Parts: sequence; C-alpha cells; structure tokens
Amino acid sequence: MVGTLPRFRAVFIRRPIVVVLSIITVITLSYTFVNRAAGDVITKDLHEHGSLNTHLETILRISGEYQDHPLHPPYRDLFWEVGQRARSLSQWLATLDGAPDLPENEERMLVEAIEKTAVSLFPFLKPPPSTGRGTTSTPLRDLRRSFAKGSRGIVIPAGGSDLLVRFAGHLISSLRDVLGCTLPIQVAYAGDGDLPQDRRDALSSLDKTNNTEFLDVSTVFDDSTLRLRKGGWAIKPFAALASRFEHVIALDADAVFLQSPEVLFQQREYVDTGAYLFHDRLLWQHEFRDRHNWWKDQIKEPSPAMNKSLVWTEDYAEECDSGVVVLDKSRTDVVAGLLHIGWQNTHHVRQEVSYKITYGDRETWWLGLELAGSKYQFERHYGSILGWGKDENPDENAVCSFAIAHADQEDKLLWYNGGLPKNKLADPHLYEVPMFWMMDGKWEKGGKKDMSCMVNETRRALTSEEIAILQRSIEAAVKVDEILGLDDTRS
Repeated sequence: MVGTLPRFRAVFIRRPIVVVLSIITVITLSYTFVNRAAGDVITKDLHEHGSLNTHLETILRISGEYQDHPLHPPYRDLFWEVGQRARSLSQWLATLDGAPDLPENEERMLVEAIEKTAVSLFPFLKPPPSTGRGTTSTPLRDLRRSFAKGSRGIVIPAGGSDLLVRFAGHLISSLRDVLGCTLPIQVAYAGDGDLPQDRRDALSSLDKTNNTEFLDVSTVFDDSTLRLRKGGWAIKPFAALASRFEHVIALDADAVFLQSPEVLFQQREYVDTGAYLFHDRLLWQHEFRDRHNWWKDQIKEPSPAMNKSLVWTEDYAEECDSGVVVLDKSRTDVVAGLLHIGWQNTHHVRQEVSYKITYGDRETWWLGLELAGSKYQFERHYGSILGWGKDENPDENAVCSFAIAHADQEDKLLWYNGGLPKNKLADPHLYEVPMFWMMDGKWEKGGKKDMSCMVNETRRALTSEEIAILQRSIEAAVKVDEILGLDDTRS
C-alpha cells in the first residue's frame, strides 16, 4: 500500500488523460452494476413475497435490456428498432392505464420501467432545466397528465417568418369569422426569437372569441436534441405532442378550409383509429428507388393500412400531405406513434435521414404510426386539386393550381394547402377565388414555379356556398394583412 500512491502519482504525471478516463469508466460500470443489482434485489424480494406477476417481470427485463443497449447514430437502419421499442411503450402504458388497482410497489416499478425506457429512447421528453421541472423522473407521465381529458382543439405552428405569421392570421380569421369554428386554438412556436411578443399580440387580437393561446414548445421539451428554432417543419409533431388538447388537429398555417375543422373529429377514419391523415399527389411512379428500398427494409411487417397504400404497392413517390393531421392522444398507441414521429424530426435524425430521403416532415407522420404499431387511416382518395382551367385553353377538361385539395368522407371539399394567394411564391398578395376541382385524375406536374394540372376526370365547379366561403376568407385575409402590417410582404 505504501508504494501504491507514488506509483499512481507517477503514472498520472505521465498519462493523466488515460488515468482520468479509466477512473470514469470504473465509476460508470460500478454505477450501472449497483443500479441493476438494486433492481434485481427488488425483483427478487417481490418474487419471494409472491406479488410480482409474470407480465410485470417481463416488462422489467425488457426495459433493462433497452437501457443496456441504447441506440446510437447512424440512424438510417434504426427506424424499425425504434418502432419496436415504441410498441413496447404503448403496451406498457396500456397495462398501466388498465390496472388502476395495481399494488403500489408494482405500479412504482412499472412506471419506472416506462419512464426510463421513454427517456432513453426519446431524450427530448426531459423538460428544460429553466422550467424548474428538469429533475422530474416521470416526464412522460407528466406530459400525458397535461392533456385535458376529453378536450378538443387546434394547434398551428406559426414561428420562423412573417409569411407564416401572416398565413396563420388568415387561418385564424377564416376559422372564426367565416366558418364560425369554436374550437380553442393554440399557436405554437419555439421561443421568443421564433415568434416575438408583438406578433403574438397581433395574432391574438384577430380572434374575437378570445380563445387563442400560445404554446412555447421549447418550454415543454429539451431543445438540445431538437433545435426547433430553425427546424422549419420539425416543430409540428412536438406542437401536437405538447398541446393540452387530448384530441388535437395539427394544422399548417397555410391550410385553407371550406368546412369547419370540427367535422374532422366526425370522420369515420378518425373515429375508428384515432389517427387521421391525408394523402399527397400520386406522382413519380418508380422514380425513387433508394427511398422505396429503405422503406421496404425498415417496414418489416406492413399493417393493413400500409398494404392499402399505392405508394407501398405501386411505387409512387409521396404518401402524405401533412398540412392537416388529426390525433387522439388518449390512445396509448397514438402517443407511441407520435413519439416516433417526434424522434424522426429531432435534429440529428432529420439531418441524417428523414429530410434527406423524403421531403420535410410529410412522410414521418405515417411512418412513425406504422412502425410504432399505431392504428391509423388515410382519406379514401389521393390528393385532389382545386383551381382554374388552363390559361391557354380554359375550356379543356383540366384543373390547374399550386394547391392539393382534400375531401371529407362524403367526397365534399374539406380543405386545401398552399394558402389563399393564387401563387404565394410569385406574388403572395394576389388573391383569386378558385372555380373548379377534380379528384382521382392524372397529374401533369409543373415546375416549382409553374402550376400543376389534373386531367382525365370530371371537372367539378365549386358550389355557390364554397365560392362565398373563399371570397369572404380572402376579404378577411386582406384585412389581416393590414392589421399585421404585412400587406407589402414579398418573402
């Protein structure tokens, strides 16, 4: 012992980094061993007293395996595995919710297994330290308890640019003043730099029902793995997850409605599954081989919903228009799917995989639900179109625009994307009421700055009621531009 300290001192002087790393390794291994050993002792004690059922024992074992084998980048080949772990979380949450009389010690162990698994898989669940809740050991339980039971509402991400603020203003004004929608609205953003107070005040003033509030997502989730301030589309799944609404409609700011969004909760697809999505256009068949090969590799057991997809079965390029997503967060499988969607939109995953293989957040929605084993359904039709006749031949059986339109379960126009301007890229202040729409036709895809057209199906005229709704929405939008001081916006 006398010679040990001098020898240690000599080694430390020669190779200090090696010594420090060795000490850290020993401490880490010791902590892991002690922590796991303590869990084994508790399990053994419960076993001896006959109070631990086999199902709970299995959960504890699997949770321990997940914690012993955390997932690390590269992430491209891990989407299926994240889905498997999310499925486990869904099942464990269902077990917890379905056993209100679980003995206190067993409930504590089950909650601990759920929370440790959730945080190891989805570290963004930890609240930021600045909130004073950063030390909570049950962030997933806390989040789920923040959902107001039975509540319904709308969440609209609106930070990042004046154009999004403007479109959010158009949407709020149309919902309240034209369609008479009474659902509460949350406008989501990522910190004051994303949506300053003066912009929040201006948006709030547009709602004459005083039922619009603001949701700073950066106060709910740890942004170190998210980087939402400049994440663009990435904020939307976190806004849906953070929203206090149990039944939540997540909207892009440039969505335009021809019916009140309340009807979304009545659609069969939503009632049956708790997750209702809308299709993109059927385009570019057989042209994205790498994308399809990756999907086939990661979706190892396609669901019935997946097997109905023409993107899956016939190699079309894009599945989802995520401008409107409707979710029932009272369902544990939907929460698990939403966590997977969020994971796909974390900074490193979206930069490495999600936004490289596909366009933005669009495909992350159905993919997260699919891989997490969540029930979900799409609208019956792939993306329709709403717009005008061809400029060079207005009488031709065609409809042209930049918008993708969507119908309800009765094939009546429900909403479309892209905002009220006729061409928001060329002139974001030129409004014109669309006259026609078409579904299930063939797409003639235009360039990025050129309209696309649909042909080979019946061109339908908008009803007088639909035209009146859009005309009034445009009139309201012009007033909003003046109120926001954005009537000269060109970007």
